[in-house]
Amino acid sequence: MSNRNSHQNKQAARERLRAERERQAKKDRMRRQLIVGGAVVTVLAIAGGIGYAVSNMDGDTTVSQKWTAAAEKTKLVTPANTSGPNGTTLIIGKKSAKNTLHVYEDMRCPVCSQFEQFTGKTVEADMKKGTYKVQYTMAAFLDDAQQIVGTGSKNSLSALGAALNVSPDAFLEYKSALYSAKNHPKETDDAFKDDKKLLAVAQQVKVLKGNKEFERAVKKGTYDHWAVEMSKTFNKAKKDGITGTPAFQMNGKNLEVNENPPMTPEQFTPLVQQHLKK
Repeated sequence: MSNRNSHQNKQAARERLRAERERQAKKDRMRRQLIVGGAVVTVLAIAGGIGYAVSNMDGDTTVSQKWTAAAEKTKLVTPANTSGPNGTTLIIGKKSAKNTLHVYEDMRCPVCSQFEQFTGKTVEADMKKGTYKVQYTMAAFLDDAQQIVGTGSKNSLSALGAALNVSPDAFLEYKSALYSAKNHPKETDDAFKDDKKLLAVAQQVKVLKGNKEFERAVKKGTYDHWAVEMSKTFNKAKKDGITGTPAFQMNGKNLEVNENPPMTPEQFTPLVQQHLKK
């Protein structure tokens, strides 16, 4: 072997080692973020249970209540690709899939945003392979939480209904875009109450960009009533031990890591595998 080739091989080896160190450093940063995220999850679990009841008694929920009252006075229009009472059963995936992953999320939830950024692609890949189909139950309890009262959870859920009416893929891509790091607001920022914000994010989704029917539905609040009905289904899930978001069930079994939801693919996938029907 020539000295030149030997030098090139050593340089290539150093580059591979440097790249591996960078990848490991990135993983370590994610783990540190998830340690913090785990604490937030616990807080949200409380907010979804006892905290939610307290906020209704002591918090100023007038804005949220007015939005809900106005929505309930309008005609209930359910998006395509839904079923069940009031169109609140939302299942996406291959009908032949034997397993069902149930996902509970609130669009203002920062930990839901973290999960989607870390593990959303894993869920999407499993769904496409037919490992399981996914049922989505969307909550809006953060609109009524003390100090962050607003309408962003319900308003963005209404916009998701408009995307779902286009197609299941549009729903998934739009939800992912809303949860992305560049688009998702801080928990205390009720940015999703603004239709202009929701429509701006939609321009990042190919099938929704310039889609006039979708835009009209968002501006008119076509699916506002549906959003309220969907959010009510989350409240009923408390009997199954679902008290916060994000939360996951595989074939009816809660998926948890130390009483917190699995956040990374390394946490999520093994739990899923344990509860799959053979």
